[in-house]
Amino acid sequence: MPELPEVETVCRGLAPHLEGRRLVRVEQRRPNLRTPFPPRFCERLTGRVVESVRRRAKYILMHLDDGGVLIAHLGMSGRMIIAPERPDAFDKHDHVVFETDAGTIVTFNDARRFGLMDLTVADALGDHPMLRNLGPEPLGNEFSGPDLARRLAGKITPIKAALLDQSIVAGLGNIYVSEALFQSGILPTRTAASLTPEEVDRLAVAVREVLERAIAAGGSSLRDYRQASGELGYFQHQFAVYDREGEGCPDCDCDRARTGGVQRIVQSGRSTFFCAARQR
Repeated sequence: MPELPEVETVCRGLAPHLEGRRLVRVEQRRPNLRTPFPPRFCERLTGRVVESVRRRAKYILMHLDDGGVLIAHLGMSGRMIIAPERPDAFDKHDHVVFETDAGTIVTFNDARRFGLMDLTVADALGDHPMLRNLGPEPLGNEFSGPDLARRLAGKITPIKAALLDQSIVAGLGNIYVSEALFQSGILPTRTAASLTPEEVDRLAVAVREVLERAIAAGGSSLRDYRQASGELGYFQHQFAVYDREGEGCPDCDCDRARTGGVQRIVQSGRSTFFCAARQR
């Protein structure tokens, strides 16, 4: 599933083609995705000007000139595909088509149909069921070591699971949590409450740095993910531990024969990768 860097990359790719443009035609090519489309979906979008394309956690938010907001989630396989003109034919997985007054076509393609789209108004955005319980943005000013320490206080869940809790930090997913824990030298099996203030500070810095590097690389191209331009992301080539089970740790001189190098365990049904020699 696309994580924060992938969604941020998609938003940045969409913005030049949608911001300031009027949606002259919107086509809904099936009745639902993961959930049904809202009533009069196409009618409510047609004729509206897209004022901004932003991200909240793993959601794409398109703010419209009438105060409405289109909320989109890519699900597991969703892609936003940009084309300079209308194609001769659409793919069977092209479920929503947006046409702007510049002639640009933006198509939401989702083979597994785990994505979703909803409409709300800007004044009620913070109360939307998908957004109201989200924690701070890890790239925002609210996210810091002291704030993270406050949110982790008293939690006996493993730190890996705590960071995946969207009410603690918004937008983090399996890949980048593994990478941030490695960079900060913290074992993923440690209870969240056991971290010292110094360790939490180090972790907060690592989370921000890992995400920023991933965004600069265009995200990670795993399975179906592509940027809005259709290009691949390249951060998977910079993974320190994720999906590198049995390989040597890239940042320490651990005895690979003794420790097994990068190890993999399963936590809450998700793979976790770490170096037992470097992470404590």
